[in-house]
Amino acid sequence: MTPPLHFADAREAAGLAAFLARLIHYDRAAAVRLQAGGGALAVFGRPPSFEVLAIRTAALLDDTPLDVTVSAGQLLDGIEESAGKATVPAPVTGPPWAGLLPPRAGWREVPGLPDAAGLRGAVAAAVTEFRERDGALPAERRTRAERDRIGREIWSRTIGATGLPLRAVHAAQSLGFLPPHDVPVALLTAGSWLRLRSPYGSVAVRRPGAGTGLTVTAL
Repeated sequence: MTPPLHFADAREAAGLAAFLARLIHYDRAAAVRLQAGGGALAVFGRPPSFEVLAIRTAALLDDTPLDVTVSAGQLLDGIEESAGKATVPAPVTGPPWAGLLPPRAGWREVPGLPDAAGLRGAVAAAVTEFRERDGALPAERRTRAERDRIGREIWSRTIGATGLPLRAVHAAQSLGFLPPHDVPVALLTAGSWLRLRSPYGSVAVRRPGAGTGLTVTAL
């Protein structure tokens, strides 16, 4: 059995629990990949509605290495927030994305990203546009395919010249990484990946048409 995770602060356990609950909201059968070492834990998930990798980190009291894919629901059930620890459930067969992660190093900042308030405003404007265009559809065109087409058009737009798709910002807000108050945000790039980072977590997405830029690691 994998030893339990002991967080450096009970708030780390609470933050991870909130992240897992949001993932499960979008996929009740969600799996997450855990990587720990050097006193830090990284938890990777992929909410299907957004087509991004979501990353939540936490500080640990020990530096025992760990690399395993588990059920997000079972991990959430094993978190004891008051005690600041979590029981690691039995491994599961990882989905394909869990074997292809962004690189750990080599990230550099990309200029031109709005602040957190500007990003939230861009998401709000996109949601309003979708509702207006959806409401204007005649009855014979109000189909799932047509609504999906409108959604893809809107959420694939990029934030200025950064190359970051709006769906990545929407994912960050939906997962609690862009709370309704000012937080520092940054856009980073490494290889074919872009990463939107805040103190509450990150979302990573590959640039369209870029090379692999993947880190392939055993599950």
